[in-house]
Amino acid sequence: MRSYGRRRRLFALLALIGLLLASVPGVATYAAESPAPVAAAQRQATIQVAGAVRVDFTVDGIVTSLGQDVYISGSVAELGSWNVANAVKLTWIDSDTWSGWVDFSASAGQAIQYKFIVRQGSTTTWESIANRSYTVPSAGSTGVNNVWNQAATGTPLPPLGSHIVTGGVKFTLFSQYATRVELSIFSSATASTASSKHLLTKDTATNVWSVTVPSIGAGTFYGYRLWGPNWQYVSGWTPGTPKTGTTGFITHVDAAGNRFNPNKLLTDPYARAVSGEVARVTVGGQTHYASSYLGGNDSYGFVDSAPHAPKSIVVDPAFDWTGEAKPSIPMKDSVIYEVHLRGFTRNDTSMTTTLRGTYGGFAAKAAHLKELGVTAVELLPVHEFPQFDDPIASQGATADRVSYWGYITTQFFAPNREYLCSDMSACTQTSGQQVAAFKQMVKALHAEGIEVWLDVVFNHTAELGVQSDGGVKYFNLRGIDNQNYYTLDDNKALYWESTGVGNNVNASRAAARRMIIDSLKYWTDEMHVDGFRFDLAYELGREGNDGRDFNSNAQTLRDIAALGKTRGVKMVAEAWDTKGYGVGQFPDGWYEWNGKMRDTTRRFVKSDADQVGKLGTAITSNEIGFGAPPESVNFVTAHDGFTLNDLVSYNTKQNGIGACNPTGADPNSGSNDNDSWDSGGDDALRRRQIRNFATHLMVDQGVPMFVAGDEFRQTQNGNNNAYMADNTCGWLNWTNKTTHAGTFQFFRKLIAFRKAHPALRRSVRFDETDGDGDGYRDLTWHGVTPDTPDWSATSRTLAFLLDGSAAETNGSADAPDIYVAHNGYWTDLSFQLPTAPNGKQWYVLANTASTAESYGNIYYNPAITDWNQQQLLKVTTTSYNVQARSSIILVARPNGAAVP
Repeated sequence: MRSYGRRRRLFALLALIGLLLASVPGVATYAAESPAPVAAAQRQATIQVAGAVRVDFTVDGIVTSLGQDVYISGSVAELGSWNVANAVKLTWIDSDTWSGWVDFSASAGQAIQYKFIVRQGSTTTWESIANRSYTVPSAGSTGVNNVWNQAATGTPLPPLGSHIVTGGVKFTLFSQYATRVELSIFSSATASTASSKHLLTKDTATNVWSVTVPSIGAGTFYGYRLWGPNWQYVSGWTPGTPKTGTTGFITHVDAAGNRFNPNKLLTDPYARAVSGEVARVTVGGQTHYASSYLGGNDSYGFVDSAPHAPKSIVVDPAFDWTGEAKPSIPMKDSVIYEVHLRGFTRNDTSMTTTLRGTYGGFAAKAAHLKELGVTAVELLPVHEFPQFDDPIASQGATADRVSYWGYITTQFFAPNREYLCSDMSACTQTSGQQVAAFKQMVKALHAEGIEVWLDVVFNHTAELGVQSDGGVKYFNLRGIDNQNYYTLDDNKALYWESTGVGNNVNASRAAARRMIIDSLKYWTDEMHVDGFRFDLAYELGREGNDGRDFNSNAQTLRDIAALGKTRGVKMVAEAWDTKGYGVGQFPDGWYEWNGKMRDTTRRFVKSDADQVGKLGTAITSNEIGFGAPPESVNFVTAHDGFTLNDLVSYNTKQNGIGACNPTGADPNSGSNDNDSWDSGGDDALRRRQIRNFATHLMVDQGVPMFVAGDEFRQTQNGNNNAYMADNTCGWLNWTNKTTHAGTFQFFRKLIAFRKAHPALRRSVRFDETDGDGDGYRDLTWHGVTPDTPDWSATSRTLAFLLDGSAAETNGSADAPDIYVAHNGYWTDLSFQLPTAPNGKQWYVLANTASTAESYGNIYYNPAITDWNQQQLLKVTTTSYNVQARSSIILVARPNGAAVP
């Protein structure tokens, strides 16, 4: 159920139709560590409808420790009626800010008593002062909360990571169960031994360890070693002491799940940059990461990893953002371009070799993005990740394999250093230059009006699960606080997972949740990112049974949505993981990849039966759970799957062979359920099918997304899982832009048509009524004859008419009505046209048919802003022949409008 989202949308709708929305002053704060109210500026908004009042709380100054939550309870049922178990839980926004909303069934003038509570597990701390009071306002008035003017006690949680302070650098690290934390400073990125060591002090209230080291600054290399209940500190111990020596070792993993191992030098999970890769060795002809980096068993647990491990880097955050203007494009107006940062330019001969595949190279291609018309680039993971996968002999791999896509994150705050240089083997930059390079890229893209979104992988990490020999990989989180960061199995020695890679980040734990929110804040505030796509976001909603059961109203999901609202960034979910599917189930404030739209559209375009009813849902974005069209991100291709060209060129995946598998891969990898068709080998039909898919993307309600290269028929030779193809298979072939210029121009003009017509970018759902009194409903359905759509299982046709009038769409007065007809049959069909609205005449804007290739399949000219001056082909008959497996777009304009 999605009651949270439905309630939020109901009140938003009431506000839109002119009911009371008033901002009123008030304050409410509470210091958890020593209960006392504090002075602060709090915003409250009220909406009153027939005695129902909504109150939004945004409260600053609530100081809590990790693991604590804040509630509000009061004298009415909506606040729990002084019942702790039913009190309303607030959402954590940042270090000392919480927010929430309550719907009151109360009368004007009624006084509501309330106070705040902090809870941790079964322990609750009530506010010690007298109850607060809120008086329900009457319609048209504002309510005023009483002001508190007592001093605050306690301090907000300190920022984690390394931060330059006066005279040195302050280092902070969270670990609830560590018993000793040691900071190692290194003279270089490759140094094996520390130049100095410093013990951190623990704040028992927050479980945050800290130390300030004087006389160091930006460019300092560092790492951590930790001890805990399973590995006690012994005076005189040195890294690499054998098990038979005096080590303090008890067990590799204890009954609680602790996996502390001081032999493993750990990177700071909050590091803004890291120096490089784990050392690689060659054994028996196979190259892999040094075994000494593994821990958790007797073979490798007693080997010092410092000579092999990357180092964290202290980074100066200063950057000149002067002149930058964030595009801030509304979600409904977005056109998303999913793209691999390196692959976008690695094979682009129009730029210098040193720029190809880099942050700078990507920025240099902004002109192509602007010409195409996309509004946002959704970058495949740019968080730091290992460059290689270890070879898997069972899959035919005899050497190292490139980890090209990047879905095995090691650092959630550090941009990937791999994208600094075209050739990483010759890349000597190790002082955190990747941070400034990323910022410069964002600034350049923003200058062209293009937003930057990141594909983020918070559901698992590169530490993965337990290996077959009992070993585990140590990068950071596992050795810092295994219990709090990961979802453990019942025996605590293994990991429960729903991601397919052996470990889940336990987003139901406060520490993991804070890391996720802090990372998002950093990339938004410091790196100026505009949006995020969450890989396997369903996992982030798993709460019950310590992170195993999905809750559509999970705290982490609500916190992310709240952050998106307060920061003005988009939060997009891949609404499933390997054990659950939740399209339409995410809370308000989320947008979702609409996998149902993808599947339906693929099946309809290749002429499958029983798809027309589902296609109507896809066209309107009326999937169950979506409250408005922009919540649906529509796509038919994504990085993991066929390219658009291959979708219409192959019946089955072609994995395990060819350039996309340079060192061997499992031919069974990748999905077998592709809903693809090779078009009978007919390339003219393939071109037509590509245009059909583009038409569905650009005229359906929702937000379109497609993969880089789809606009000019990029191919991966039938591979649908090219995660290792850091080669010409995975890189864009820019000669295709000329070779398939017709496809590119069709995409470009259709995107421009979508952006120019508000009827294609609705922010509210169709209700199929005549909202503006012009005699035409906002949406009407048709078939081969007007007003008679065929919804049967054997049907393969559907047409619809959108009322484009200004009163309906808030667009220009001359914006035309739109008629779209899809013929999914394998024979031509004549569609009898409905009468054009208001005495207008039908004109052809686009026709995907092969017979229309002579004029590029689309007449629309993006350079002409006056709709009636667009030179479109006039329809002089009452019917229109729609070629087999093709679509048409007609627009209604006054008779006498411009023609070719």
